[in-house]
Amino acid sequence: MHDVARNLLNMKDVEKGYASRSVLRGITLGIAAGERIGLVGENGGGKSTLLRLLAGLEMADAGEITRAGDVGVALVGQYDELDETQSVREALVGVRAEHEWAGERAFRGVLEGLLGGVAVELFAQGIDTPVAGLSGGERRRIALARLLLEPPELLLLDEPTNHLDVEGVDWLASHLAARRGAMVVVTHDRWFLDAVCTATWELADGEIHAYEGGYAAYVLARAERERQASSREDRRRQLVRKELAWLRRGPPARTSKPKFRIEAASALIADEPQPRDRAELLRFAGARLGDRVLDAVEVSLTLGGRELLRDVTWRLGPGDRVAIVGVNGSGKTSLLRLLAGELQPSAGHVKRGSTVRLAHLSQETTELPQTLGVLEALEEVRGEATLSGGERITAALLCDRFGFRGDEARTPVAELSGGERRRLALMRLLMAGPNVLLLDEPTNDLDIDTLTALEDLLDGWPGTLIIVSHDRYFVERVCD
Repeated sequence: MHDVARNLLNMKDVEKGYASRSVLRGITLGIAAGERIGLVGENGGGKSTLLRLLAGLEMADAGEITRAGDVGVALVGQYDELDETQSVREALVGVRAEHEWAGERAFRGVLEGLLGGVAVELFAQGIDTPVAGLSGGERRRIALARLLLEPPELLLLDEPTNHLDVEGVDWLASHLAARRGAMVVVTHDRWFLDAVCTATWELADGEIHAYEGGYAAYVLARAERERQASSREDRRRQLVRKELAWLRRGPPARTSKPKFRIEAASALIADEPQPRDRAELLRFAGARLGDRVLDAVEVSLTLGGRELLRDVTWRLGPGDRVAIVGVNGSGKTSLLRLLAGELQPSAGHVKRGSTVRLAHLSQETTELPQTLGVLEALEEVRGEATLSGGERITAALLCDRFGFRGDEARTPVAELSGGERRRLALMRLLMAGPNVLLLDEPTNDLDIDTLTALEDLLDGWPGTLIIVSHDRYFVERVCD
């Protein structure tokens, strides 16, 4: 007989709301020792609220939350406050002498994985760098490292992969999968969910739906659930089918771990076409762009005394779909800005084709018209756009696909959250009808349903696409 895992935390009939809005409705769940749970759902649906309830940082309006008496619980949220008066050393290890921690293997592993080494080479003044001068992303790394140096039995993480490069995400996934403690993680990074999680919780309409396995297993189970509830949400079901088809046709490793019935999956997607008709997209892109798109010829780039590019020649043609990956600080964003004409090379030149209409989504918040509603802000750019094969998409339909449904499409821009502003900026970019798209970390702040809608739209988008992203699932999904 197997030992039953110890129950760490239970919720029974938990309710939570703000003002007149109900966020969590009758939530009943349990977390056992060693479970690694991925929590997914729409932005604003209550995922962060649920984590805060689990951490004991907020009280439920109704219901019970019980914890095993000796269980330690800690949360790294999206906006962690570090003490501005401290150095990185003090934030990480307090007043402990260096000989007490620098030689410990677990400490070294965390510092090397997240901060460049025991001396914290990631920052200019190393481990003695003042916290006050660090960026939001750097602070997130420190908050995450501090928690992992002395982890509790139940770890709660809210979007831990934001601000990490591909190597950082890879290290974090390996570290979390190897530890024995329990975890609940909110993330939109689907590769990370598959690599780390043993179960997935979907928070939808204030209720939890629990599934075994990581993201791929969740996609199948959700597709089956929605097939049975066939009267609901045709569009959403189509996107789930499309993604499932892509998952099943992908590398075997992606679907080897989840325990689902292959026959059921095959029947569900038997008539589902490939996500992209590459030949059709290339034909359409060639007609819109001609032969020349962007040519970087013998380009060098030095910024702030740092050489980022040396004698690079790179030609981008019509319909190319390219991902740029690399460690943080290696110059990915600068390369996009160079291609967009926002930076000039130190040597060499960048030539742009005469028919190119280029749009660039940066990581910074774009200027948006504060006095307009979401739909008005979109229609200000254009009322409708054309996809491959001549398919037209109106501003109202695009709003619906990207989660601004019904009255939400009339929400004033000034009242939007950071994630909603990012969504609107992306929609305005697409609606402008560019034929070359440069996207810098487009998946930041998007929930999984919005990511799926973006991937679906990019499947039918005929043009040249260059993406900087740490989200390897997104990269595999939309790039060639």
